[in-house]
Amino acid sequence: MKEKIYQSMIELTNGKWSSVILKGFAQSKLSKRLIPSYIKYFNISIQEITSKMDDFSSLHDFFIRHVKDESRPIMSTENAIISPVDATVEKIGDITADGVFHVKGKTYSLHNMLGTEKIAEEYVNGKYIVLYLSPAEYHRIHAPVNGKVLRQYVLGKKSYPVNKWGLMYGKNTISGNYRLLTELEMPNNKKCFFIKVGAMFVNSIELTNKTKEWSKGEEVGYFSFGSTVVMFFSEESIEFATTIREGHFIRMGELVANML
Repeated sequence: MKEKIYQSMIELTNGKWSSVILKGFAQSKLSKRLIPSYIKYFNISIQEITSKMDDFSSLHDFFIRHVKDESRPIMSTENAIISPVDATVEKIGDITADGVFHVKGKTYSLHNMLGTEKIAEEYVNGKYIVLYLSPAEYHRIHAPVNGKVLRQYVLGKKSYPVNKWGLMYGKNTISGNYRLLTELEMPNNKKCFFIKVGAMFVNSIELTNKTKEWSKGEEVGYFSFGSTVVMFFSEESIEFATTIREGHFIRMGELVANML
């Protein structure tokens, strides 16, 4: 019953025009007045931000702020895979032989997530991690590993909340949302899918690096609002770091896993 009520409420408010209005306001000069309150409410550290507060033209401009390099050191070990974002670890686990994975008690399939059975088959028995960015987090996205871009495509049209309530009560939240998928070939010749999932109202996921070769830690894009990152790793390609635990916060550049 809770799921039905939640889904109905979201459908009523998550339309084209509500998205246009919210995005328009966030990008307007008027929204700049909300930045001080936003910083205070979410307890955001302004010391790590590269720009002065007066330099931000809108709330959206603040969402996609840059931070100082020294505030996000990159784990440089050769076989290290880093977190591509500042986020809370929602879930880590193994993908089943049937191509299934679980998040917040819900079952998802690789087929639905990746769009085709053929691609999905390459990730059965692999591993996955789900990272959630709240609206307060640093929203720039960085390459998790050195890699060659094998393919990049978009799936989904609308986006629903990807916070804990959305994951618990939403319908196919992760596999149904608008998402930008990037498949990488890692230095160990294994594959990784790096999936950027849009949040409610704002589908905007902007790429800032469109090259075919990514270097670990370099910026590759940004989210316009809070969102989620999902990463799939092919079978016997990685081992998660012992420091990675569900519910823990991790910063971009910190160790997520090691290549085998």
